[in-house]
Parts: sequence; C-alpha cells; structure tokens
Amino acid sequence: MRPRLVALAGLAFPVIGLAASIASMVDYASPSTFCTEAGCATVRASAWSHPLGVPMPLIGIAYFAVMTALAIVPRPRLRRALALVGGAWALMLISLQAFVIGAWCKLCMIADPIAIAGALAVFAGAGTVRLRLRHVSLSVPALGGLAVALVAMAHHALPELPAGTPACIAAEQARGAVTIVEFVDFECPFCRALAPKLAEAIAATRTPVRVVRRMVPLESHEHAMPAAIAWCCADAQGRGDDMATALFAADPAELTPDGCEKIAMRIGIDVQRYRNTLSDPAIRSRIERDIAEAHAAEVQGFPTVFIGGERVVGANHSVAELVAAIDRTPH
Repeated sequence: MRPRLVALAGLAFPVIGLAASIASMVDYASPSTFCTEAGCATVRASAWSHPLGVPMPLIGIAYFAVMTALAIVPRPRLRRALALVGGAWALMLISLQAFVIGAWCKLCMIADPIAIAGALAVFAGAGTVRLRLRHVSLSVPALGGLAVALVAMAHHALPELPAGTPACIAAEQARGAVTIVEFVDFECPFCRALAPKLAEAIAATRTPVRVVRRMVPLESHEHAMPAAIAWCCADAQGRGDDMATALFAADPAELTPDGCEKIAMRIGIDVQRYRNTLSDPAIRSRIERDIAEAHAAEVQGFPTVFIGGERVVGANHSVAELVAAIDRTPH
C-alpha cells in the first residue's frame, strides 16, 4: 500500500503545482493582480518575476507538466534529475521572497512548496502510475476546475476610487491592499521630510500596503537624476525599497553617480549588475514615462503621494494623519 500511496503523491503534487501555475499565469496576464493581499503584486513587480524575460508562472507550467508526464511515463533518471532541479529552484524562490523581495505571493506559496514535496516524493521512491482512459479523460476538466478554484480563492474585488482619480493612478491599484503611488525627487527637501513619516505610517498600520514609486527628478536639483537612475538600477534587483530608504537618508551632496554607487554597495547591491544596468536605455525610458505620468496626474508640487485615490501634497502631514488616510482607503 505504501508504494502505491507514494506513487499517487508523485502524481498529485505536480498536478496541483500545474493548477497553481496556471492560476498564477492568469494573474500575470491580467491588467491587475488579484492576490495582492499576500503580496502577489509586489512579487510580480520585482525583477525576479521574469527571468530572461520569461514569466515565472510559464516556467512553472512547463516544469509541472513535464513532472506530471513523468509520473506516468517511466523515465526514472530524468524524473529524479528534474525533481532535484525543481526542488532546489523552488527553495531559492521561497528564499527570494523571504529575504530579498520581502513579500509573499499566495499562489507561489502553493506551487513552490508543492515542487519541494514532489521532489521528496520522487526521492522517496515514487513509481509511475498506470492511468486508465477514463482517468485521463477526467484529468483535464479536473485540472481546469482546480485552477479556477485557486483563482477564486485568491480573488478580491478592486477598490472603488474617488471620482476624478487620474487614470495612471487608477491603473496601479491592485486587489487586497492599499496602493500608495509616490512621485519622488530624492534631492527635494520636502520629499525627504515626508519619506520617514510615510515609512513610519506604513509600519504602524495593520492595513496591507503596496508602494509604487515614480521617478520625477527636477531639473533644478543637480543630483536628482543620478539618484533616480540609481534607484531604478537597484529596483531592477528587487531592492527598490532599501535603496529609496538609503537615498533619502544620505546627505544630498552624496547623490552623485559615484556617491550613489557607494550607497548601493553599502546596502548590498550586486555592483556589477548595478553598473551594467546604468547604461541600459530602458532606465532613461522608464524615468521619462514616470515624468509623463506625473504630468498626466497633474502633479504640481512635491511631495505628491496618492494613497489609493486620495491625493496627499506637501510634507506637513503627521504620521497619525497618514495612518488615517491609509486605514480609510478601500482595499
């Protein structure tokens, strides 16, 4: 009986992982994520969500589909090799969410542990399972039903925003959390005054919060553009929050290209990747798009922050006022 159960587990685990990956791919393909409460939007926005330009769920779909097939077709060496790679990959992804991204994706936390469990089942001696034709005919609708169930489990309604909310701000809203869109100039003294209060408010509230930053370096600030470029390079490594905190805390005179690189080194950024990203034309294009969004949102003074659809302008806001704005925002 035990070998039979282990063999069934070796089939069931990749089938569940395949359903979770399909649900996650649906999420990636939709204009706004549906499982933000568990950090899906943050994970999806990180640099780790598209290795080599491939959506991570697509990799999961391919992996679990192959492992499902290998639970039926006897290729024990290939199955063990792929199980080892998949289990190690899943462990790395869990570590990235825990220690680098700092957010948890609900569907990832189904797929990744399942990949590890599937690898353990394979190395525990899971053999192949013989499926009859009626079992195969039932497997496709069962898989689709499981994927739909996972989507339904993770789904939350989009929050309602006040009338007149700029379209670019509305497009950033996600389900299950309050989205804060912050238009940033790292040299602006008023932005620097608001930043620690906003961080304290986010830490103080029990409401799930997602922060989106838009770089708007003013021409009147000599070091604003190097700091914006540096932040984009750090964000490409999933370290945007850490870099923003460090840039705001640094003396404005330090925000030169060399100074920003030293700041990146201090917080543990991969310096070689950082330098390579500096010359990427996509960084300048990103900043140009952010500036265009600031104009579209009619940002006329700094700092300007949107908490949900509520516009907050200026640095003269207390932590308590910011917490209240977060807590009253639908999510």
